[in-house]
Amino acid sequence: MASQATHQRNSATDSPTKKLPGTSLIQANRSGVASVLPPAEDCLYTQYYCEENVWQLCDSVRRHRPGELSRCHVVFISNDARCVPLWRQRAGKTDDRLVTWDYHVIFMYQPDERCLVFDLDSDLPFPTYFHKYVTETLRTDHILHPEHHRWFRVLPALVYLQKFASDRRHMRHADGSWLQPPPPHPAIRAQDAVHNLDEFISMDTSKPGIGGTVYNLTDFVRCFFKAK
Repeated sequence: MASQATHQRNSATDSPTKKLPGTSLIQANRSGVASVLPPAEDCLYTQYYCEENVWQLCDSVRRHRPGELSRCHVVFISNDARCVPLWRQRAGKTDDRLVTWDYHVIFMYQPDERCLVFDLDSDLPFPTYFHKYVTETLRTDHILHPEHHRWFRVLPALVYLQKFASDRRHMRHADGSWLQPPPPHPAIRAQDAVHNLDEFISMDTSKPGIGGTVYNLTDFVRCFFKAK
């Protein structure tokens, strides 16, 4: 994901793939929802490669909690302008941690009527309840110009594991050098593709696309937030 302001990732850290600072799981555990993922500091993470970070989260569930994989979703957030404002992002430089990405990817777990969001780029707890994530990270489209309204492609985690592929070409300069250092593990390939990231990012419902369901913000919230 790239910052729209510069169309490049923000400045890289000395170690681009790293463990994140510890974030609390108490919020989820107190409600009786067993976490399907390890703490954030134990997850594979490379700054600015959210699509691969989330793939690794899906793979972790597949390997360690396969029975829960059907309750897991991958969500791509973008729009036609490739300009999506999100708050509470670690890369943000303002008090409210606002970043405008070209796209972002999050992991969601829905064991019952509750839904948890796992966002390794957020400064919110890992995980965070869906409603809190919407309130603090997505906020509302009413304060945004229409071209910046966020759209959401939601896919089953298993579909993502089977279909996603990236050779990381979107992270290279014209001369082949890296915009930001890549993850140390091999690029992710699918059985029939080496790079299809743009198909996941696209919110054009007139094309067959890569699958999943595309929602506007209102319908996305209605689908995953069940008020008690």
